[in-house]
Amino acid sequence: MCGNNMSVPLLAEAVTVSAVEKETAAVIFLHGLGDTGHGWADTMTSIQLPYIKYICPHAPHIPVTLNMRNMMPAWFDLRGLSPDVPEDEAGIKRAAEDIKAIIEHEIRNGIPPHRIILGGFSQGGALSLYTALTCKHQLAGVVALSCWLPLHRSFPSAFSGHKNIPILQCHGEMDNRIPVPFGAMTAEKLKTVINPQMISFKTFPGLSHSSSNEEMATVKEFIERYLPRI
Repeated sequence: MCGNNMSVPLLAEAVTVSAVEKETAAVIFLHGLGDTGHGWADTMTSIQLPYIKYICPHAPHIPVTLNMRNMMPAWFDLRGLSPDVPEDEAGIKRAAEDIKAIIEHEIRNGIPPHRIILGGFSQGGALSLYTALTCKHQLAGVVALSCWLPLHRSFPSAFSGHKNIPILQCHGEMDNRIPVPFGAMTAEKLKTVINPQMISFKTFPGLSHSSSNEEMATVKEFIERYLPRI
């Protein structure tokens, strides 16, 4: 049965890289603050596996406190980039529900949750972590690049209970926006929520707040491991 993309607002405009053979899995990847899904769709194409569909939605334009309340693509409001800054709890939860709607759409269209990886970069990576940890389904895994766990104080009480979800965290060692110790703190927090053996935290020397070919090769390896051909 084919679902209607129009019933899921983020899907109607999302950039989708279709599989080149029968689709048996999906990767949903969320961009960072001020970006769109287009660049990451190109990146996903460069590591594409032929049986996987890649979905790169665009965040809505909202006023962002960090950017003097100017309108820009953002999954939720950001008031700062340090662990103790007040967070946009309502916005984070609303954004997570929007991503869960994409997951439910894929499930209705025949891709089971254990064949879906959720990922993202920076703010998108943060949202992917929060969404996966609060989702009623256990997903195939999470790819969390240069990011943090939003509303970290709400865990483990907000946790859905899927302790064996694989998480790949990658972080540039020269990241001056989300410093690597913030990523390391996130990995340690995650180890108190899920099975620590399921968490892989990799850092990349010389890499700033961006991605690299080496990092994307690591991402491809993770996807191939947890979404193998069937």
